[in-house]
Amino acid sequence: MSTVTYIFSETGNIRLDVFVAFSSKISRSRAAALIKNGDVSVNGNKVAKSVKLSKGDVVSVYIPAAEPYRVKPQNIPLDIIYEDEDLLVVNKPKGMVVHPAAGNYENTLVNAVLYHCGDSLSGIGGVLRPGILHRIDKDTSGLLLVAKNDDAHNSLASQIKKHSLTREYEAVVYGNIKSDSGKIDAPIGRHPIKRKQMAVTNKNSKNAVTYYTVLERFGDFTHIRCRLETGRTHQIRVHMSYIGHPLAGDGVYGPKKVIKSLSGQCLHAKRIGFIHPNTGEYLEFDSELPDYFVNFLEVCRRNGNI
Repeated sequence: MSTVTYIFSETGNIRLDVFVAFSSKISRSRAAALIKNGDVSVNGNKVAKSVKLSKGDVVSVYIPAAEPYRVKPQNIPLDIIYEDEDLLVVNKPKGMVVHPAAGNYENTLVNAVLYHCGDSLSGIGGVLRPGILHRIDKDTSGLLLVAKNDDAHNSLASQIKKHSLTREYEAVVYGNIKSDSGKIDAPIGRHPIKRKQMAVTNKNSKNAVTYYTVLERFGDFTHIRCRLETGRTHQIRVHMSYIGHPLAGDGVYGPKKVIKSLSGQCLHAKRIGFIHPNTGEYLEFDSELPDYFVNFLEVCRRNGNI
């Protein structure tokens, strides 16, 4: 992997490890390890991670290529909504990770899909994400598209990029949303301090648009439908928290006191629609709300408060 050079243009003093992590989109611990290994230099010199940068400093970063990892197929049951020779539509359960990552190479959706499809998967996503076009969080349930070949992958990825692919979610959020529907147009980027989180920010961000419609009100909670125009990381969770209505059960963007019975955010990817990459036909699929979601709605209808 080649060396990337950055010129520090800020006026305030910022630590080297913080700048490297932000600029290279890696964790701060990973940045610190690169600095310790001598893979980072400032104005041609090896320095400590705590060094404060000054305006005009030239920072060179070499990030060694990751060792390839062969993901193992696993016989994990899949809830397949639709399948043909080009693609799969899978209903992912709450609690399942979509693709392998450091420290978590087993029991993911990719492991299950590899077992089901064998070698018939698009390779564009790489060895850790074969066939994966988009993802949903571990504790979000619902529909995902998987491409079986590169042509299908390119076609579907293009639809995602052009915002023509339909993605609708249902969620339960805190509070009583005043308007029956609305649009949230606020850019999302990496949180400036909490690097594992996203935030609404104008710095190093991408535009993000979410439309919501109220389905049912419970007093202290509201059942909503969300339609994504864009697909940023944690988009619905960040946007709803931004307008003061975080998702029930969300321990990252919601209240510190979480609803433990939900085991994560109450969010389900309910509907997906797209133009088939081979036939040109528009297909749309809907999934039933899972038990955890239905049970929570019933509790809300009975009590209004949790």
